Amino acid sequence: MQSPLHIGIVGCSAEGAALCYRTICAKGAQLLGPHAHPEITMHTHSLAAYVECIERSDWEGVASLMLDSAVKLKHAGADFLICPDNTIHRAMNIVEPRSPLPWFHIAEVVADEAVEHGYRQLGLLGTRWLVESDVYPQKLAMHGIAYQRPNDEERKEIDRIIMDELVYGIFRPESVTYLQLVIRRMKDEGCDAVVLGCTEIPLVISNKNSPLPVLDSTRLLAWAALKRSLAEAVKAF
Repeated sequence: MQSPLHIGIVGCSAEGAALCYRTICAKGAQLLGPHAHPEITMHTHSLAAYVECIERSDWEGVASLMLDSAVKLKHAGADFLICPDNTIHRAMNIVEPRSPLPWFHIAEVVADEAVEHGYRQLGLLGTRWLVESDVYPQKLAMHGIAYQRPNDEERKEIDRIIMDELVYGIFRPESVTYLQLVIRRMKDEGCDAVVLGCTEIPLVISNKNSPLPVLDSTRLLAWAALKRSLAEAVKAF
């Protein structure tokens, strides 16, 4: 039996990267036995470096940070890469052609899950940089899946909740309620599931408290990476 592939994580914000890492480790133990999981290496630049680039729409700068992490992870022995941050996937079209290693695209993973469940219209939550981009629309369109973005007021407030609270590990009940109300509106307007397109949102929203079924981008990416890592070692997939 071959050893699992070495997973490289390109981190951006701490809470989302930590959740992704923990998910791989926990699910790995379920499949491989107590305390077992594939080899994992993570590299992350300061979130401030990413935010500085994003705020001036410098996606080449974002890509340079991601590629620097990719090179370091290749030298550390990683076989493939994931990035548990939806927003910086806006730079993925720049990153992938230059990358020393292959990547899993978070929106592709989510779109595949939506297809599996037969969802036809998705609400999209995330930072304003993410929801105003084509990161998800492009991947969803390939499967004929419609989507709904938050309105302008909702985008601003969700962005504030993410950047001022969730990335710092601050979880306020009133912010959870606000997210639930946005999801409820999306349900009322025809959405049959919601994409948690910020890797911190799953820390406060789940199938237990969401008005719509959730597509948890963080855990779905972690699960996809784990399955890829174990594809040769575990024949059950």
